[in-house]
Amino acid sequence: MRVGVVGYSGPVDLPPISELKDICIELGRELAKSGHIVFNGGRDGVMELVSKGVKDAGGTTIGILPSSSYANSYLSFAIDTGLDFQMRSFIMLKNVDVVVSIGGEIGTAIEILGAYAYGVPIILLRGTGGWTDRFSKVLIDGKYLDNRKKVEVYQAWTVEEVLKIIEKIKGG
Repeated sequence: MRVGVVGYSGPVDLPPISELKDICIELGRELAKSGHIVFNGGRDGVMELVSKGVKDAGGTTIGILPSSSYANSYLSFAIDTGLDFQMRSFIMLKNVDVVVSIGGEIGTAIEILGAYAYGVPIILLRGTGGWTDRFSKVLIDGKYLDNRKKVEVYQAWTVEEVLKIIEKIKGG
């Protein structure tokens, strides 16, 4: 499957990203080992750490970059969209089968809402802070972002749970 990963951007050696280093690298590794192609924004933060995990396991990561932005060194492919930060996210969302969210600020919130609007299932990796945890508090029936119940928003607490949910979505 094509798995989009969204979350905090910024220096990987500063909180809150530094506190999520192990889980991000583990997620990237396990997605690659399971044969998934990983898409992300291609820059620093969660994107860089997940990309490192994917590369360590011999997998493929495609970075969908905003205009003239630098790419992290762990990407298999970097695509400069020529678009701003928000608009490039919609290109990524149109090209994935599921989105995994780790923490995140307003850009991540936009990506979660965009995925929902496009009908792309979302997995919130809980305990990672930011909008990932905030959205979990407003879900309708514990799994929808609005009353149309367009697509399910799943919640996971571990990388193992994320992988099980992806397999469930793949099989469904």
